[in-house]
Amino acid sequence: MKKIMNDKNTLVSDMLKGYVEAYSNRVKLVEPNLICRSVPKQKGKVGIVIGNGSGHEPAMIDLVGKGLLDVNVVGKIFTAPPPFDMLEGIKQADYGAGVLVMVSSHQGDILNARMAIMLAEAEGIQAKMVILYDDIFSAPKGQEKERRGTAGLFFCWKIVGAAAESGADLDTCIALAQKVRDNTRTLSVAVSSGTNPETGLKTFELPEDEIEVGMGVHGEAGKGRMKLTTAKDIVNYMMKELIEDKAFHSGEDVMVLLNNSGSTTRMELMIIYKCIAEYLALEGIHVARNWVGTYVTTQEMAGFSISLCKTDNEMLSYYDDIADSPLF
Repeated sequence: MKKIMNDKNTLVSDMLKGYVEAYSNRVKLVEPNLICRSVPKQKGKVGIVIGNGSGHEPAMIDLVGKGLLDVNVVGKIFTAPPPFDMLEGIKQADYGAGVLVMVSSHQGDILNARMAIMLAEAEGIQAKMVILYDDIFSAPKGQEKERRGTAGLFFCWKIVGAAAESGADLDTCIALAQKVRDNTRTLSVAVSSGTNPETGLKTFELPEDEIEVGMGVHGEAGKGRMKLTTAKDIVNYMMKELIEDKAFHSGEDVMVLLNNSGSTTRMELMIIYKCIAEYLALEGIHVARNWVGTYVTTQEMAGFSISLCKTDNEMLSYYDDIADSPLF
């Protein structure tokens, strides 16, 4: 492993301090590890909080800003932030109309967020949690609540963040988060592993002529492996699985997120997106909006994920609202 750093024991804090120096007009650091808006929301609006392990940048620090998140509570590498850090994040996002904690479905994240919400409510803060999941290969169809959260959660963060910014109340934000989540499906593949910068260990081993299918954002094992073949063959396999899982139909509108898992080149991403667009056109499914780029990484893992979200006018109107963060 080759990483440019000072001290692995201060890796996360060094990153966050550098980050707020680079974007001090947009964000501030509340010690030890909260990235918050430099200019808070108006009083009387719902606050949006996310907690997550570091090592997935630009997620989620680059999504703190107007029309998006109010606070990102950053944990250690691939590790959920502890409950008292999450509690401080909830306090920072409390503008008097309640706080929504959107939690990626991983056991540690759920447990710590649940504890933080209990502590917040004991202090008189109205806080609620929505658990988000989208990875179709982490649990079978019909067991969606057992699935992991991966890159497709960006649809929730963008849309619900816009709703909260516009003045939607807490119940409306919760219902919208659930609606977007239930319409989103994601599948990932990797051609090489990432490494944990604290330990120097690869997240998994993979032969040169194989790809991992369905792995999680921490490098969790997927459904299995297949031979490395053409972009078209890989995409067609992934799209078939995604469309069958949600039952996307001809004539429907979808949003598409093609995410770079770490070190996939832009050249490769555009070839992959061409294959996605061609597949959807043949199915008669209309691409209403798309994102193509680097959103959720696993350090330098080479690979990508495809997310589809069945959409409607309400979701699109919030999706199109102005957002201002380092990523937008």
